[in-house]
Amino acid sequence: MSVAIITGASKGLGRALGGALAREGWDLVLDARTAGPLAEAVEEIRAHGTRVTAVPGDVTDPVHRAELVAAAGGLGGLDLLVSNASALGSEPLVRLDALALDGLRAALETNVVAALGLLQEALPLLRVSGAGTVIAVSSDAAAEAYETWGGYGASKAALDHLAAVLAVEEPELRVWTVDPGDMQTDLYAAAVPDDGETRPDPRSVVPGFLRLLRRRPRSGRYSATSLLGVAS
Repeated sequence: MSVAIITGASKGLGRALGGALAREGWDLVLDARTAGPLAEAVEEIRAHGTRVTAVPGDVTDPVHRAELVAAAGGLGGLDLLVSNASALGSEPLVRLDALALDGLRAALETNVVAALGLLQEALPLLRVSGAGTVIAVSSDAAAEAYETWGGYGASKAALDHLAAVLAVEEPELRVWTVDPGDMQTDLYAAAVPDDGETRPDPRSVVPGFLRLLRRRPRSGRYSATSLLGVAS
């Protein structure tokens, strides 16, 4: 049975991906900062009949990161690490001239430093998996310049580069960064609370992630729209 860790899994994309993987027979270790919503997600996902372990906590805490990997080991190993937990750095987003440096540090700590820390903790299990895979959830703001998205985009660009270097250093692994596009999530609502457009449900992009896992293309950066065959 394959085992995955998904961070930021109590709602949004993380929860949707967890449910989809459970339907495919994966055992899961799910993380989120708030225990109540995480417990609700786990109860829902367990209905698919796989083993699901909830580990509430903050990915910036090294003890919590060790607990996540230990939980995966308890399920038999680790085949997939999904770094989905994210911080904006400012809610709502602001221009760079108004971005608090502590906010930028918080975004970097969650989106880059914690992601690398969890990866370092997980690498021994991923290396022996035989199908070790890392997915870093990125953003188009990592590659495009959008007003007010500078701090968050910079953190995601750094995450993209870490993943690209990891792919070179660990050629036996598959390492993908995936831009899911704008979605109807609490994170996006906090970033742009006055946005009047209706955004796609996170569940709509999950088939693109599943296609990656089934086809296992070379390591690299992908967008959900391209994976789904939709023009971006």
